Amino acid sequence: MDKTRILILGGTGEARRLAAELAGRNDLDILLSLAGRTQAPAEQPVPVRIGGFGGAEGLAEFLVAGGYNLLIDATHPFAERISANAAAAVERTGIAAIALVRPEWVPEAGDHWHVVADIPAAVATLGPAPRRVLLATGRQGAHHAEVAPQHFYLVRSVDPVDPPLALPDVEYVLDRGPFTLEGEIKLMRKYRIDAVIAKNSGGSAAYAKIEAARLLGIKLVVIARAPAAAITSVGTVEAALEAIDHLLSPAMKRGV
Repeated sequence: MDKTRILILGGTGEARRLAAELAGRNDLDILLSLAGRTQAPAEQPVPVRIGGFGGAEGLAEFLVAGGYNLLIDATHPFAERISANAAAAVERTGIAAIALVRPEWVPEAGDHWHVVADIPAAVATLGPAPRRVLLATGRQGAHHAEVAPQHFYLVRSVDPVDPPLALPDVEYVLDRGPFTLEGEIKLMRKYRIDAVIAKNSGGSAAYAKIEAARLLGIKLVVIARAPAAAITSVGTVEAALEAIDHLLSPAMKRGV
């Protein structure tokens, strides 16, 4: 029996969970692709390739050359370029595709949200008076804080910020989620944080900082997502598994 070939664009906990669910099926051949931005990626349950494809054209060529039947975009909600390339590659090749996109967070009673479009806008929202800021957006884009050196920044990322930020008052925390509410409250109190900058990543692994900011009455500057790429999307691993079974029908396998 010919195996159905699936390429998963990963880098998220959902991608890892989905790959684990599919790994035991003998009718599937799974490859998980990671961008390679993290120096020590988490162990994965299926074969992995690391690195880019060379844009939408390169991804399309990879899909066709590898005989892939299905593309799953399970990248981070803020990996806009990768998702745009995936949508363009799918349009070019006609290969079936789904996007696994965790739902956005929404403000709740007691939240002090300020929604902005990007990190520079988030830094500008802090205002001229010195603040103590948890910059929880990862290392990419952290340099935008350099335009506002009056603030103290606690920068949290999986890998070190390189080069270090040209700021007079900055500290770094290297850590990988999921984070606990107790841990986030402890961190914010230790550094006397009065503002948090975070991306609206959604999901549960990073939500503790949102809840901690609410409980401590801290200003939360939330970076909104860009419009989603034009691929049919699902919000959970369970929904993705259902969509995969639907797509991998006998008609599809025959190429009908």
